[in-house]
Amino acid sequence: MKKPVLYILAVVFSALLACNQTQDQKKKVDPADYEEELMEANKRVVKTEAQHIEDFLIRYKWKMEESGSGLRYMIYEEGEGPKTEKGQAATINYSIKSITGDLVYSSEELGPLIFIIGNGEVISGLEEGILYMNVGDKAKFIIPSHLAYGLVGDGNLIPAKSTLIYDVELINLKQTN
Repeated sequence: MKKPVLYILAVVFSALLACNQTQDQKKKVDPADYEEELMEANKRVVKTEAQHIEDFLIRYKWKMEESGSGLRYMIYEEGEGPKTEKGQAATINYSIKSITGDLVYSSEELGPLIFIIGNGEVISGLEEGILYMNVGDKAKFIIPSHLAYGLVGDGNLIPAKSTLIYDVELINLKQTN
């Protein structure tokens, strides 16, 4: 009988002590104190992922262009249609694979994807890559995680911090205005 009472008294006493702290005793955290460290950590993550992409390209002998954001792209079949522009509705056939080669999503199972370029309806790496294409083009994009689903993944099949490989065919463009 005495042990449960002592336990309850200890818990109550601890709670009272914790509640009795003044504001001066509580340490205030200023995000600015950690900003530089976080920036450096993010730079290291981006650099490491870029090296993994470079190693992948060397291993598979893919010749791809690199944009300023880190997107890698290659038009491997040229179409004869018009060039893409922001504000147009693009229709694409696609497959999405992880950099390990595992198929994640494809238009074969889900149907073509339709989105308005520049409206943020798809990941930024796909929007950027589409702007290099003409209707009828087929392209491959290697999209680093910061241009894809980032630190959280898509909440379904794409894990956090995933580098993705898109194989895209731009099948149609429509004016939205």
